[in-house]
Amino acid sequence: MPSIQPTALLRDSRALAVLAVPLVLTQLAQVALTTTDTVMMGLLGTRDLAAGGLAIVIFNQLRTMGVGLVTSVGNRIAAAAARAETAEGDSAESDEGVRKIVRASMAVATLAGLAGAVLMLLIGQALPLLGQDEAVADRAQTMLLALAPGLLPCLWFQAIRQFTVGMRRPQALLRITLASVAVNAGLNWLLIHGTWGLPELGLPGIGVATSTVYLLSFLALYASAKKDAVLAPLLSLNVLRADRATVRELIGLGIPIAATYGSEAGFFSVTALMAGSFGSAALAAHTAVNQLVYIVFQVAVGLSHAASINVSRELALGRIDAAQRIKNTALACAAAVMAAVAVVYVTLPGLVLRPFLDAAGDDKAVSIATQLLLVIAVLQFFDCAQNIGVGLLRGLDDTKSGFRITLIGYWAVGLPAAWLLGYAAGLDTLGIWLGLLTGLAATAILLLRRYGSGLRARAREQEAVA
Repeated sequence: MPSIQPTALLRDSRALAVLAVPLVLTQLAQVALTTTDTVMMGLLGTRDLAAGGLAIVIFNQLRTMGVGLVTSVGNRIAAAAARAETAEGDSAESDEGVRKIVRASMAVATLAGLAGAVLMLLIGQALPLLGQDEAVADRAQTMLLALAPGLLPCLWFQAIRQFTVGMRRPQALLRITLASVAVNAGLNWLLIHGTWGLPELGLPGIGVATSTVYLLSFLALYASAKKDAVLAPLLSLNVLRADRATVRELIGLGIPIAATYGSEAGFFSVTALMAGSFGSAALAAHTAVNQLVYIVFQVAVGLSHAASINVSRELALGRIDAAQRIKNTALACAAAVMAAVAVVYVTLPGLVLRPFLDAAGDDKAVSIATQLLLVIAVLQFFDCAQNIGVGLLRGLDDTKSGFRITLIGYWAVGLPAAWLLGYAAGLDTLGIWLGLLTGLAATAILLLRRYGSGLRARAREQEAVA
């Protein structure tokens, strides 16, 4: 790997930050939705926190896979825009090509949202068969019923989001997502307690609030894009006019991405079920710590998306060296953030866990979660690196390798390690998280190696053409 020069790193970091910072902030604001939900569930008690956390894990599993199906939209649009800047052509034809991608992405999002909502309810009914406490399973089912309608507008939002990112105009995302956090918190409180004449829904009220916020966020992003002089002419949502060939292309690229995202989310979902087998205190601790990982993970998601879009752009322009530097820059930026967060976890565990577990008043859950913080201080470095690796491969249009590698890293390495350490070695929830760490580390190493070999192959192709 080429050495990283400080001056070049600073320059490349600034270039990456132009796109990455709005995306990272948007991701952090978006995860504040589920963080708010988790805090509100903690106020209701340990059992509601365990049940609601389980429901959110299932929702996030299906949401993540649906997002994967439309993620390639940003790369397709970024590459097309880069080529249009350097070549003469029919602008009207180019614009119609972008509109075709947008319509196709909305069609894919609609199909994924409907299928995911049905599957979510079926999984909820199967929870007692998966070893979960009956009272926890009953509460989780009501939460899933309230969350299911929100999956469709959530994926519509993601389709439009990828369009704005691909066009390198993501600024409205942050404003809308910040507003959604405040609205979600207010609706949570109103629907949990039945304030202002609204019904007192308790735990399901959190799901109703979240679904409502997803719908409002989609409408706000669509309205914002329609006011943008660059985006508005290209924004076409008529899914009935979606080009079947473009839909098939997006699905062809999206299925491996969805499978990759689903592989990771499924890895975490299975470990949540494993933690639940050790009791409600272990599941509550797992839920709290998992939410912390999820929060920090959004930095990697933003960097991954920005790096992926920039790699697509640089490769469309034939700049292999720049694509290599993007990898180095993204990893260096992620490592700096993870190191700072790790210091906070190690030195201030009580402060970090208080918003999630203090109200529940369960000393056992707090003790377990405090142990787990030491593990995630290390785990998050590999978690970020593997997510950035997936994004880099997406920039190469190599979506299949990411899926194959996650199957190996998560399921062939991580899950057996989690079982051995959690059950055979008797480390319980701590062992499960050590297994998670092992799987993520293996995945990160394999993904980054694959990206390096992919770039070398591109360079050889470029030299052969020259």
